[in-house]
Amino acid sequence: MEEAVTKKFVHEDSSHIIALCSSIEVCLSHLLKRRTAGFLRSDKIAALFTKIGKVNTTASEICRKVQEQLQQQESLQRQGSSAARAPQPLSVQAIKHIWVRTALFDKVLDKIVQYIVDNASKYYEKEALMHDAVFGPILAALLVGPCALEYTKLKTLDHFWTDPSANELVQRHRIHGAHRGQEVSPGRRPALGIRKRQSSGSMSEDKCAASAREYVESLHQNSRVHLLYGKNNVLVQPKKDMEVLRGYLSLHQTAETLTLKWTPNQLINGTLGECDLEKSIYWDYALTVPLRQIVCIHCHQRLDCGGTLVLVSQDGIQRPPLHFPPGGHLLAFLSCLETGLMPRGQLEPPLWSQKGKVSAIQDVEYGSSAVNGIPLKMLCQNMKRQIVSRAFYGWLAYCRHLSTVRTHLSALVNHNTIPPDKPCEASGGLSKDVWSKYQKDCKNYKELELLRLVYYGGVEHEIRKEVWPFLLGHYKFGMDKKDMIDEKITARYQQVMREWKACEVIVKQREKEMQSAIFAKLSSGSSIDSHVLRLIHRDSTISNEVSRKLCLSIFHKSGQLFYQCAFEQIELLDTVALNLHRIDKDVQRCDRNYYFFTTSNLEKLRNIMCSYVWEHLEIGYVQGMCDLLAPLMVILDDECLAYSCFTQLMKRMSQNFPTGGAMDTHFANMRSLIQILDSELFELMHQNGDYTHFYFCYRWFLLDFKRELLYEDVFAVWEVIWVAPRISSKHFVLFIALALVEVYRDIILDNNMDFTDIIKFFNEMAERHDMQHILQIARELVHKVQTLIENK
Repeated sequence: MEEAVTKKFVHEDSSHIIALCSSIEVCLSHLLKRRTAGFLRSDKIAALFTKIGKVNTTASEICRKVQEQLQQQESLQRQGSSAARAPQPLSVQAIKHIWVRTALFDKVLDKIVQYIVDNASKYYEKEALMHDAVFGPILAALLVGPCALEYTKLKTLDHFWTDPSANELVQRHRIHGAHRGQEVSPGRRPALGIRKRQSSGSMSEDKCAASAREYVESLHQNSRVHLLYGKNNVLVQPKKDMEVLRGYLSLHQTAETLTLKWTPNQLINGTLGECDLEKSIYWDYALTVPLRQIVCIHCHQRLDCGGTLVLVSQDGIQRPPLHFPPGGHLLAFLSCLETGLMPRGQLEPPLWSQKGKVSAIQDVEYGSSAVNGIPLKMLCQNMKRQIVSRAFYGWLAYCRHLSTVRTHLSALVNHNTIPPDKPCEASGGLSKDVWSKYQKDCKNYKELELLRLVYYGGVEHEIRKEVWPFLLGHYKFGMDKKDMIDEKITARYQQVMREWKACEVIVKQREKEMQSAIFAKLSSGSSIDSHVLRLIHRDSTISNEVSRKLCLSIFHKSGQLFYQCAFEQIELLDTVALNLHRIDKDVQRCDRNYYFFTTSNLEKLRNIMCSYVWEHLEIGYVQGMCDLLAPLMVILDDECLAYSCFTQLMKRMSQNFPTGGAMDTHFANMRSLIQILDSELFELMHQNGDYTHFYFCYRWFLLDFKRELLYEDVFAVWEVIWVAPRISSKHFVLFIALALVEVYRDIILDNNMDFTDIIKFFNEMAERHDMQHILQIARELVHKVQTLIENK
C-alpha cells in the first residue's frame, strides 16, 4: 500500500507482491484438513483453490487462468528462445505463488478468502487461523485494499521500489506523532536523557480501543488463561486523597505464571464511551500484579466490615489495600491463591491446619514462598537486605553516571549559568534601539549584557552590518578609534593584494611559457624529450628570476627584506598556482542562485580569498572556505571589512580543516553527549553499522551548518555561535548538532536508519529546518548539561 501511494502503479515483479503472496499462502495453509490438501499433493494452495473452484465460480475462473498460464510456460520452455515475439516467461517466484498472484491481479483474492472464511469448517481444523472468528475475517478485510490497486507489467526506470524521501518521512511523523499526545519538549525530559519513549507497560493515551477491550476480555475465562477466582465490588483506594473505587478482582493462572488483576468497574460496565475509554484516568488505577513479585501478604479479617488484604513486593513497595465485602470472600480468595501456588509454592504458614480447620486469619502475615519452606523471619531479613542493596547500588550507579558526566562534559560548557530573564528579558534580542543607546553611551551597557541579548534573541537584521565586526573581534566593545583600525586594515589589505597579484602575473606567465613549449614540440611531431624539459626548466628559471625581482621591489617598498629568496623555489610557485586554481573553481560555483553574487561581487570574493590564502600558504585553500566568506560579504558588503572579519573567523574555523585537529575532537564530544543524554539513540547508532563516529556531522562542523540552512537562518545561527563562548559554551556547535539530531530522533528510530540513511536524510532536509526551534533546543541542552554538572 505504501508503494502504491508513492507510485502511480505497482509493478507485478515488485518484491512486495512476492512477500504479500507468500504471507497469504502461509495463512491459507495453516491447519488445512488432509482431505482438502490431498494425501499426495505437495501444493496445498493449488489443492485448496481447485476444491473451492468446484463450488465457487470466481475461484473456478482463477483455476482456468492458472492452468492456461502453466500450459503457456511449458510451451515457452519447449520452444526456448527461438520463437519470435514470444511473451516473457514468468519468474520462479511468480510461478511458485501463481495461484494467489493471479487472484490478486484479477482483484478477486479478497472475495475468495472471504468465501473460505465463511466455509472454514469444510476445509480447516478448528484451531486453524482461517477458522478463527476474529483473525479470519480480519485477513479477508485486509485484502480489500491490495485488490483495489492497479498492477502493471510495463517496466520504467522507476518501477523498482525506492525509499521514501526525507520530506515524506517528516510528513508521516507529523501525522502519527500528533496522536502521541505529547509534543517534543526538552523542558519535560528526564534528568539524564533527551526523551525516553513511553513504557510498554503503561496504559498510554495513544493505545487503541481494541487493546482496551482485549484487556477487559482477558479478565474472563479463555483458552489461554485459567480463571481461578473472580469477585466484583472489591474496594481499592488508589491514592490517599481519592475516594474508594469499586472494581473486579480476579486471579489468573497460565502454565508459568499466576497473576492478580483488579479493574475499576467504570472500565467494565460500559459507562464510558469508546473514545473516552482509552483516555480515561481509570487505566492508571487498574492493577496487574504477577504473584512471583510478591513476598508477603498481610490479611486483616473483621466480621463487621469484611477483610483487607495488602500485597508487599520484593522491593518493599506496598500495593493499595484490597477491601473485600463482608462474608467469606477473603478466605475464598486465599484458598484459590493457595491452590494456584501449588505445586511450585505455598503459603507460609499453610492456610489450613492439619486438623482440617482454617488457621486464624485475623492480623496474621502470609508469605508466598518456595516449597523448601523458608521461615518468615528470614524472608523479611532478605527483603530488607534487597531493599538496602538496591538503594545502595542505585545510588552508586547514579554517582558513577554523574562522575562520567562531569569527566566528559564539564569542559564543554561554562560553569556560570547566565539566565535569559535577568536583568531583563533577552528573547527580543539586540534591537536597533538598544544598539543606538549603546553607541551614544557605552557605559550604560556592558559587553556581556549585549552578548546575552544576542545569544537569546539574535541581532536585528538592519544593524547586523554594524554589530558583526564587534562580534567577530574586528572592533572591541567600548573602543573609540574605529577609523584608525579601518585605515590600518585597508592599507594592509591593499598591500597583500599587490603582492599576490604580482605573483599571479608570474604564475600565469610561467604557465603560458610552459604550454607554448609543449605545444611547439608536439606540433613538430616528436615526443617531449629531455631538451624540452630543459627548456621548460630554463623558462621556469627565467620566470623565477623575474618573480624574484618583482617581489623584491615590492618588499623594498614596504620595508620588508626577510622574504628575499621566497620565489627562487619552483615548489612555491606550484603551491600558489594550485591554490589559485582551486579558488577560481569554487568562486564560480559559490551560491550563484543567491541574488547578491553578481560578477562584480564574485570578483570581490576571489580577491578576499586570494589575499587570505596568500597570508596563510601553510594552510592553503580548502574547499568550503568560500562558503564561510559568502555570508560575511552579504552582510558587510565591504571588501576590506569582510577580509578582516573573515580572518578573525578563520582563527577558529581553520582548526576544522584537515590541517587542524578540531574535527576529531568534535566527533568524540558528540559521541559523549549522545551516549550520556540519549542512550536509546546511541544504541541504535551502534547497532546499525556503528556510525557513532558521527562522520555524518562532518559538513555541519566544517562550515558551521552553512550548507544546511537558508541564508536568513545562517545569519541567526552564526551570531549565536560567535557569542556563545562568553555566555554558555565554547562548543555550542555541538549542541546545535545534537538539537538537529534530537528533533528528528523519532524518525531515525522509527525507520531504523543506518549510516547511509541518516546522511541521505539530512542532505534532503537541507534548508528545511526550523532553526529558531533548533536554537532553542540547543540552548536548553546547554543548560541541562550545566545543571547536571552543578548537580542542582
